[in-house]
Order: sequence, then structure tokens, then C-alpha cells
Amino acid sequence: MGKPRIIWTAQARAALKIIYDYYKEKSIQGAKHVKTDLLQSPKTIHFAKQYQLDDINPKYRRIVVRDFKVLYREENDTIYVMDIISSKQSPEILRNK
Repeated sequence: MGKPRIIWTAQARAALKIIYDYYKEKSIQGAKHVKTDLLQSPKTIHFAKQYQLDDINPKYRRIVVRDFKVLYREENDTIYVMDIISSKQSPEILRNK
């Protein structure tokens, strides 16, 4: 597999917006840094199984960025970013994602 194509789902884009808006209230510059870090993280994937399975939701793989987990799955040389969740949330909440 060459460099995979990356597609952000509506759920992942909505989560990114919520995270950005939260940080923007504190610092616009900080919000931009967090957003950039999260957007860049899937670009580090060179092969689909590079990152480990999520321990709470094993149907996805995860990339840990700051205090967030970027959840993704691979299908036909495409990486689908499924969601971004705070790693500070309760495991019960995360299990239902």
C-alpha cells in the first residue's frame, strides 16, 4: 500500500470543530495548534496497521495526540478518520462511540 488516502467522516469533522471551539475560548493560537496537530496526525500513517487497536473500541485503530484519540479504520487503501475523543472521558462513554 502506498500513501493511503485520508477521508474525515462527518462525525470526526464535528468533533474537531467542538474541540477547536472549546480551545478558542481560552486562546485562538492554542486552538489553532490543537487543530493543526489533530489534522496532521493521520498524515503520519504509512500503513493501515501502523497504530494499535483502541483498547476501549477495538474495531478502530488509534493515534494519540495530546489528550485525544484519533480513531480510524482502513478500507481499500483509504484511511477513514471516524472520530476524535478525549482520552480523559470515562471508559463507559468511550465504549458507546
